[in-house]
Amino acid sequence: MRNDPARILFSAAAVIALISAGLAVESKAGPKSEAKEDAVRPEPTEPGRQDQRNIRAGMEIPNEGYCDQPYIVRTRDGAWLCALTTGKGLEGQTGQHVVATISPDKGKTWSDLIDIEPASGPEASWVVPLVTPSGRIYAFYSYNGDNVRTLNGKKIRADMMGWHCFKYSDDNGRTWSPERYRLPMRVTNCDRGNDWRGEVQIFWGIDKPKVFGDAVFLSFTKLGRYILDQGEGWLFMSDNILSESDPAAIRWEMLPVGEKGLRADVFGSVQEEHNTVPLNDGKSLYCVYRTTTGHPCHSYSRDRGRTWTTPEHMTYAPGGRRIKNPRACPKLWKTSDGRYLFWFHNHSGKDFKDRNPAWITGGIEKDGMIRWSQPEILLYDPEPATRMSYPDLVEEDGRFWVTETNKDTARVHEIEPELLRGLWSQDGSVPATRDGLLIDVGADEISKSASFPLKLDAGKGGGVSIDLWITTESAEGVRTILDSRDNAGRGMLLETSEGGAVRLVLNDGANSAEWTSDAGLLAPGKTHNVVAIVDNGPRIIAFVVDGVLCDGGEARQFGWGRYGGRIGDVSGSGNLKIGSPGLKDGITRVRVFTRAVRISEAVAGFNRGL
Repeated sequence: MRNDPARILFSAAAVIALISAGLAVESKAGPKSEAKEDAVRPEPTEPGRQDQRNIRAGMEIPNEGYCDQPYIVRTRDGAWLCALTTGKGLEGQTGQHVVATISPDKGKTWSDLIDIEPASGPEASWVVPLVTPSGRIYAFYSYNGDNVRTLNGKKIRADMMGWHCFKYSDDNGRTWSPERYRLPMRVTNCDRGNDWRGEVQIFWGIDKPKVFGDAVFLSFTKLGRYILDQGEGWLFMSDNILSESDPAAIRWEMLPVGEKGLRADVFGSVQEEHNTVPLNDGKSLYCVYRTTTGHPCHSYSRDRGRTWTTPEHMTYAPGGRRIKNPRACPKLWKTSDGRYLFWFHNHSGKDFKDRNPAWITGGIEKDGMIRWSQPEILLYDPEPATRMSYPDLVEEDGRFWVTETNKDTARVHEIEPELLRGLWSQDGSVPATRDGLLIDVGADEISKSASFPLKLDAGKGGGVSIDLWITTESAEGVRTILDSRDNAGRGMLLETSEGGAVRLVLNDGANSAEWTSDAGLLAPGKTHNVVAIVDNGPRIIAFVVDGVLCDGGEARQFGWGRYGGRIGDVSGSGNLKIGSPGLKDGITRVRVFTRAVRISEAVAGFNRGL
C-alpha cells in the first residue's frame, strides 16, 4: 500500500542512515527485537512519570503479524471496535485480510480477532468503519474480487485491485454479514489508462467515512498505473445510508463530477491518500493528500464535493509557509467542537523514510479556510528508524486517543490534554508558564553572569530550554549569547552563527549534542524572541524564533535535529555568562528551564511579548 515495494516484497532488515542537515543517526530497521525493546523503554520525564509520547508506552492492539490502519469506532454498547488490515506475511502478500477486535475498557484489553473477511479468501485490505444512528457498523474495504494475480506474466501484489466493498454488523461487531456489497465505482479516464484498460480498477482508501448533515462521505485514491503511479482523489457520497436498513437500497454517488479526480499535474505522478473533513458552514469540504514534493496538497470544495479548487501545497495559513511532509500518510481529523487536527512528519523528504516522530498541528476555521498552529511532537519511538503511520483519532468524554502502527505492532495512546489545549492557545491568551523555571533574568538584572541555583540536569526533567529576547548588531560573525561551560568543555553554549542563525552546543561530560537554527532569522537592529528546546524523549533539538518553529525552509530537509546519547547535567561551571562584545545591551530577558517546554508555550510566549 503505500510503502516501499522493495520492503514489502522482500526483507525489512536494512540499515537506514538518517541524515538531518549534518547530524546522522544509523539504525537497523526490521522486526522488533526484545532486547532492543528493553534497552529503550519509555524513560521518566519526572520521578514516577513516563513520557506518554513514546509509542512503547501505548496499549497494543492484537494482530496476526503484519498490521495496518487500526481505526476505531464506538459501538452502541459503549465498547470500542477496532477494524484493521492484518496477515501472517508481509504487506501485500497472500492471506492479507480485514478483521475487527473489541475493547470494553478503552484499549486496555481486546477480544480475539474477528474476521470481516477470511484470510483464505481473496485479499481484503484497508478497512475503514462507520457506525450509523441505529448502531449498525459498516466496514468498507478493497477486495480482490477479480482474483488478479499477474501482470504481463509476472506475479504482483493484489491488495489494491478490484472492488470497493462493504459488509455490516448489527451486533456491535461480533459477527458480520455473510454477503458483501459492492460500491458502484464508475470507470473514469484514470481507469481506462491503467494497465488493464479499466477492466480492473486500482485503488485504496485511508479515510474513515465522515458524517456531514444527513449524508456520509468516503474518500479514496484511484491509481492510473500499477503499482503507485498517477494517483487521484475521489469520494463516495450516500444520502441515505444513515437511515436505510436495506444495504442493497443504499444510494451512492461518486464525486467529483466528470472524468478526472482530485489532482494537479504540476505535482507529479504521486498524489494519493486523500482524506477529507466537512467544514462548519454546512456545504464545504476540505481535502489533504500526500505527494513526493516534500509537501502535502490541499483543496476545498464549496458544493459538497461536486467540484474542487485546484490543489495547492498545504500551508499553515492562506498564502503562508508551506507545511512539510514526506511520502507518508497526512491524516486529517475534525473534533466534536468544530476544530481540526492534522498528523504529519514535519520534514520535506521525498520518499517513505523518516516517519518518526509524528507531529500534530491544530486548526481553526476562519473565513472558510483552515489556519494551522505551530506543531508539536505527538509521538516518537526511541529507535529513529521506526516508522509509524496510518493513525486514527478517538474522542470520548472530552478525552482523546490516537492509534498508530509500525506495520508490526499497532497501539493506542491517550493524548495529554495540555498538548492539545496548547495547540489552540498559541495566541498568548494563557498565562506564562513557570513550570521548571530555573533562571529568570530581566533587562534591569542582566549582568555579565548568573549562577545556577540548582543543577541544570536535562536528564531529570526530560530536557532543557532557553527562552530569551535579543537584538543583534549584525547577522554575520559568531558571538556568545550564553555560556556555562567549564574548562573541560562541559556545559552549554548558545551563540550567534553566520547568516543570522543561532547555534546551541551541549556537553554533559559523557554525551554531547548541537544544532543550528534556520538561517536568516536574526535581522540586525530588530528584537527577536529565540527559544531553544532540547527534548530528551525523542532526543531532538528544536528552535522557535519569533513564534515560528524552524522547519528547514527551502534550504534543508529538517529544521530540527537529532542527537545520540541522552543529555544529563549541563550546568558546567555552575555560572551562566550572558552576552559578549558585539551584543552590547542586546539581551533583554533570559529564562532557563529544566524541561523541554512545549512548542505551544514558546509560541504563546512570543505572542505575549517581552
